[in-house]
Amino acid sequence: MKIRLVNQGVFTPVQNINDALVAPAQGFYWIDADVDDLAILQPLFALHDLAVEDCLSEEEQRPKIEIYDGHYFIVINSIRFDDEEIFLRALNIFLGRHVIITVTKQKINELRSLKPILWEEEVDRPDRFLYHLVDIVVDNYFLVGDRIETRIDSLEEDILMHTKKSHLTEIIGLRSEILWLKKVLGPQRDVIATLNKKDLKLIDDQLQKYFSDIYENAVKIAETFETYRDLMGNLREAYQSSLSARANEIMRVFTALTTIFMPLTFLTGVYGMNFDYLPGTHLHFGSYILISLMLALGFGMFYLFRKKDWL
Repeated sequence: MKIRLVNQGVFTPVQNINDALVAPAQGFYWIDADVDDLAILQPLFALHDLAVEDCLSEEEQRPKIEIYDGHYFIVINSIRFDDEEIFLRALNIFLGRHVIITVTKQKINELRSLKPILWEEEVDRPDRFLYHLVDIVVDNYFLVGDRIETRIDSLEEDILMHTKKSHLTEIIGLRSEILWLKKVLGPQRDVIATLNKKDLKLIDDQLQKYFSDIYENAVKIAETFETYRDLMGNLREAYQSSLSARANEIMRVFTALTTIFMPLTFLTGVYGMNFDYLPGTHLHFGSYILISLMLALGFGMFYLFRKKDWL
């Protein structure tokens, strides 16, 4: 657990947690904690039992905002994409009048990238801290969306050039990830809408208007991932079409080869019959003449098929 006094974007470490119980003369306290620290934080800051229970739960928490006496409990999801799987990590936030507590089970990159923004914007209130944190979290969805779009384009190119059975597994896996993420985007968008519109005493009225920009971005993200879902459906159709085209190409080659060998098989069948006299059988070079005829016939048909673009 790390405790910092934030004043005009400047961070001052605090060693004694009891100092954070009283509002500072200027600025606010930021407590960056993990779930194990809640045993200490809950009685000191009167954190609601249900909010603490949600933080400790092993089940996946949907984004939400709960209004309690003296503080708000907010859950939003940080996103990460490793080109194979989408990861969502819950970011639990307790917003008070002079303190903000962030509780996570894993490291959240947005918390680290937030520090220079707080310094640049000279942040001195916890509600402004919340605004910049939510803004960074939502912006990261755009970055992940760009990577997903690049992955879809790359997968489409691979399918059109060299279709493999493994492509279907990738398509199904990525589509499932996108559908799962879409279910999360709705509640998260609703949370931001609440921060934007609802009368919240712990958030300044002027600052609340800025959440409308974040809400618009959240709507765009939801629409973007809706488009990605449609693209994955098109990609699956392209995979099926590519397989059908490949099968037709193989069948065309086999049909052409079978057609080429049909007259050759006919000739070998005729000259394999047990007759005393067949044209050319008693000639000294009869076998060579027959083989040459068969080769000429085979190559001639092959040339004809290539000229007509059948092969």
